[in-house]
Amino acid sequence: MPQAPKGRVLLSVTGMNPRRWHELLSAGREVVLEPDGPADPSITYAVVWKQRPNVLAALPNLKAVFSIGAGVDHLFNDPGLPDVPIVRVVAENLTQYMTEYVVWRVLDHHRQGSVYRSQQPRKIWHEPPQPPAQEVSVGIMGLGHLGRAAARALLALGFRVNGWSRTGRQVEGVACFGGADELKPFLGATDILVVLLPLTPATRGIVGYVLLRSLRRDNTLGGAVLINAGRGKLQREADILRALEDGTLKEASLDVFEQEPLPAGSPLWTHPKVFVTPHAAATSDPAHLVGPMLRQMDAHDRGEPLTDLVDREAGY
Repeated sequence: MPQAPKGRVLLSVTGMNPRRWHELLSAGREVVLEPDGPADPSITYAVVWKQRPNVLAALPNLKAVFSIGAGVDHLFNDPGLPDVPIVRVVAENLTQYMTEYVVWRVLDHHRQGSVYRSQQPRKIWHEPPQPPAQEVSVGIMGLGHLGRAAARALLALGFRVNGWSRTGRQVEGVACFGGADELKPFLGATDILVVLLPLTPATRGIVGYVLLRSLRRDNTLGGAVLINAGRGKLQREADILRALEDGTLKEASLDVFEQEPLPAGSPLWTHPKVFVTPHAAATSDPAHLVGPMLRQMDAHDRGEPLTDLVDREAGY
């Protein structure tokens, strides 16, 4: 008995070139960049990144939406988002990229990278005090797949690791805190804060001056450090600048920003205590992500459940 033809995939992205995604998805499915009318019955799956508003709203046979990026807040900005399952990206290379970024930035702050960079053009031969990793506590806000992987890598290097999550998730070797009541104790035990939270109404703007003032500043590093590789709208950049100027923060590494690309006039570009990267901590690579997407689509068509689903109520 011949198999029923596979439904088409709508690839709807803005702010990136869809060519490679289209090429790889086409190896397993017919792919279109626009539906044949707002109620195209041939589309059964959508792969999206900041899709055009309402493009998904009236597709009658849409079974699921796959997000290209690790964050899914862009999906919830669409007023026409239909009530179908949303699959988040979970891929080993994405996890590896984020783990590498977090370890890189933690080690750079820990090993006084900014001091050495400032000394080199002045030809200064000076070794600043260097605490051992065992005397430094790294606190990770967000203990999802990415946060847990980063925690394991930091533990292996000898750092003390704290973790905070909304639900109080437990991770072996990590001092875990959960919920609003345990946020301040978590911050008070943290020297280097790594932010990997999803963006939800509850977390928008959470990295503000009050939160930063709660970090431990009397430590072997000589001050508190912020690393944000989560979402740009988690932070208030005016508050970060204020904290850097008054000594609340010693340094910051920022990969995400309230407005992206970061405007040329932003003082973060030239601030001596800030390290800027262009939302590059964990780039979605279609070569690694398309295969799992296609396999999930085929399995779902056979009646198997989808995995790595977004909790709509929680927003991630």
